[in-house]
Formats: sequence, C-alpha cells, structure tokens
Amino acid sequence: MVTRYECLEALAPLVGDALVVMSPGGVENEWFHLRPGPGTMRLMMGAVIPICVGLTLALPRRRVIALDADGSVLINLGALCTVGVLKPPNLTVIVMDNECYESIGGIPSHTALGTDLAAVARGAGIPHAVTTRTVEEFRAAAEAALTAQAAHCIVAKVRPGAKDLPVFAMDGVEMKYRFIRHIEATEGVRVLEGAPQPMPAHMLAT
Repeated sequence: MVTRYECLEALAPLVGDALVVMSPGGVENEWFHLRPGPGTMRLMMGAVIPICVGLTLALPRRRVIALDADGSVLINLGALCTVGVLKPPNLTVIVMDNECYESIGGIPSHTALGTDLAAVARGAGIPHAVTTRTVEEFRAAAEAALTAQAAHCIVAKVRPGAKDLPVFAMDGVEMKYRFIRHIEATEGVRVLEGAPQPMPAHMLAT
C-alpha cells in the first residue's frame, strides 16, 4: 500500500497558492517538510473541514484544501453533509485514510471495519468523491479536483507510519497568525485589527 508521504509528494506541486488546513499528527511534519510556507494551518481533529468551508465562502476565488485524516473526519461526519449541501466549488477535501488512530497506538478506526468515507461523502451530496489506492490514482484525482470548479473529496488509502523527518516546531497560536497575515497579504483584505496584545502582568502571576 502507498505511504501518506508519497501522496503528499504528488500533491505538493499541484496546490499553487491554495490555502491548506490540516489535522494534527504525522501529516503535519510531512506536509511542512514539503510546503513550509505560511499558507498552511493546523487545527484540532474534527475542525478542519468546517473551517475550510468558511474559508471558501469568505474567499470564493481562492482554492482551499482540507487535508484531513480518517479519524478526524469520523469525529465530525456532519461536516461532509455541509459540504454536500453548499457544494463550494473551490473546496477539495483530501482524507489520508490509514484506517487507524495512529497517534494513540494504532487503534483501528471505523474505516478498517467497513466504513467507506467516499461513499459517505457521495451520500452527503458530494458527487465527486473517490477512493485512491496508488500514487498514480491519487495524483490523477488531485489534478482533476484542483482544476475543476466543483467540490471534490478524495479518500487516499495509505498505510500507517510517518516519514522520519525533523520536527516542525511551531505552536498553534503562531501558526494561526502567520496564516491570517498570509491571507491578508495575498487577498488584500483585513482579517484582524492590530496585532495580538501581550497578556497583562497580573494575569501571568502564578
């Protein structure tokens, strides 16, 4: 079975200036190794697709990629229903499905027991939803999704395991502001008024 990193290597040259929001876990280190720029943000499990829907609505001319995982999608299947109802044409959902919760020891997820996330996506109203099992299939599906004006969902079956890479050290707050400032600079819009203010000294006391 193909590795997640091999799929990400195929994806990286295709994203252009798309905004990427991803779930935590091994995908984070691997993606930042391939695409270290500010157009990517990490969120908690279950929040990736909802935030991407919001981005597509706020920035209808900008391509947005939800780079998610099976466990994260399973936590919030209703998000696929929202995509199916709204059908944002600039959204591509990519699910790296290793059929387990790898970060907590590899406990099997529902996709290892018969749940078909591409079928769920189609049932939710996303007609362009496919499952890939090779790098070639994944690359072809990603190319089709990222050049179309229609919502797509790609479920990439990958084997567990992460590539041994240096740890990308950036906390969520820093990443969020970097991502927002990137949107402001590239879209010519104002998202936040002013920089975050330091916490008052009395609130720092222990």
